[in-house]
Parts: sequence; C-alpha cells; structure tokens
Amino acid sequence: MDDENLLTIGALAARTGLSVKRIRFYSDKGIVPATSQSPAGYRRYDVDAMARLELVRTLRELDVDLATVRRVLAGETSLAEVAAAHAAALDVQIRALRLRRAVLTAVANRKSSPQEMDLMHRLVNLSDAERRRYIHDFVDDTFGGVDANPAMVDLLRSSMPDFPEDAGPEQVEAWVELVELVQDTGFRAAVRRMAEYQAAQRAEGDTTGLHHDLTETVLDEVGRAVTAGIAPDSEQAGGIVATLTARYAETFGKADDDQLKSWLLERLEVADDPRVTRYWRLVAAIDGRPALPDPGPVFTWFGRALRTHLDSRHRSRP
Repeated sequence: MDDENLLTIGALAARTGLSVKRIRFYSDKGIVPATSQSPAGYRRYDVDAMARLELVRTLRELDVDLATVRRVLAGETSLAEVAAAHAAALDVQIRALRLRRAVLTAVANRKSSPQEMDLMHRLVNLSDAERRRYIHDFVDDTFGGVDANPAMVDLLRSSMPDFPEDAGPEQVEAWVELVELVQDTGFRAAVRRMAEYQAAQRAEGDTTGLHHDLTETVLDEVGRAVTAGIAPDSEQAGGIVATLTARYAETFGKADDDQLKSWLLERLEVADDPRVTRYWRLVAAIDGRPALPDPGPVFTWFGRALRTHLDSRHRSRP
C-alpha cells in the first residue's frame, strides 16, 4: 500500500477513538503491529490494522483478556468460541450480582444486624449439598432412632427446596428463616414429640400412612364450617363432628365413641404447632410456589368442636 494511503498513529486514534498511548501499547505487544514506519521512524497503519484495532477495542470492552484477544487475531481460536465462553462467564457474574442485590435488599427489608447479613451472605453462597445438610440434620435429629411414619420422613427429606439461581429478596429471607427454624431447639423438640407420638401409634397398629384422604375431608368439611361462621359449640357443629368421627373410626378400625374423640383430641394437640405450617410455607416460598392455605384455623375449630361435644356428653350423664 502506498504511504499516502497509510494512517499516522494520530489519525488512527481519531478514526478508532482509541488513545495514541493505547494504540502504541497494542503495537509494542505485537497485537496490532504497525504496517510500516516512515523514514523518520513514525508508525504507519493500513485499513487492516484499523479493522484489527476495532476488533481489539470491542473485545476489550467486553472484558476479554489480552491473551485471548491475541489468539483470536492469530486465528488460534474462533470469535464464536470466545463469545460463547465469555457469555457463560457473564452468566455466572450476573447470577452472583443478582444474589448480592437480593441479599442487600433482604438486609434492608429486615433491618438486619451485621451478624444476620453475614449469615445471609454465607447461606446463599453454599452449594446445594451444603444447603440440604441443614434439612437432613434436622430430620436426623428429630426422627433419628424413632419408628415414626416413614412416609413423613421421606416427605421431609424429599421436600428440600432448591434455591433458585435468580432468587429474589423474599426467597433469601425465606431461606434464612428456614435455616433459623430448623436449628431452633424448641421447634426440634416439638417435632420430636410428634415423631415419638407417631412411633407410639405405629406400635399400637397404626400403619395406615399419612391419611391424605382423611385430612382432605377434614379440611373440606371444617373449612366450609369456618367460612360459613358456624361456631364450634353449635348444634350444627355437632353434626360435622359426627360425620368426621365416623370417617376416623372407619379409617383406623376403631369404635366411634368418646374414647375415639379423646384420641382425636390428643392427636390434634400433639400436632398443634404453627411452626410446622410456617416450615412448609417457607419451603414453598423458596421454591417459588404458592403457599398452601393455613390449616391452623380448621384444626383449631375441629378440636374445640370435639371438646365441646365431649364435655356436653359428660355433663348429660347422670
């Protein structure tokens, strides 16, 4: 190419938007060497050099390192391969930034202490296996050595929530609260009592599982009563109690009598811990699923109705 068609380093800087110092650096490193030099020793660049500089500038703005830039220009690796690798790296960085934003937002929402902020940061950066360890330790501690319902144990182990890559502040808060809950000694003791009660029931022949159908019947029948505003000490409630105790008697092979009602009351009282409902709501929140309705009001109503029915029968006896 004729010297008159070559660009000085100053003209090249004006064309590309790069500084003279930066172009000289790339030239000295052999990334974009000068096409030629003038008799006075000044560097001259042709249009190919300008195109290479444009590519170098774009790659550097995309945070591609100089060693990789050199390989691309030398034809040792393709631009497509470099783009794919850096896109994958950016995905990792974006996920990390989103998690940081979620943690900071959660800290602001909760007005967290420095200790809680540190806990949040550590928890969200754990591996899946490390996060699962919290749940498995909880299950091992509360159900270990107890012949509780195996279906319940399996349900707890399999329901470990998957912390999403794009977790929001609500999911960060839910995850922190879940870890705090499963480490709470009072909650562990309450669940342990439930496990021991289940084991005692199994020893007496209760091997009928989780009784999903029966639970759904209670939620449906009592739920309608609660919605309708029926008082648990009303005559109408007595009919609902009679319907449900008949179902329990059939399911468990027991007589439908006062002893069955007392047994049902005991079951309800053992299971009456709002933290259990909170546990499942936190799991749902982390998984991004809608929370199940709170069964607490239903079983509270059922317990009061049972006790009212039992007390009224005792008062009517001579």
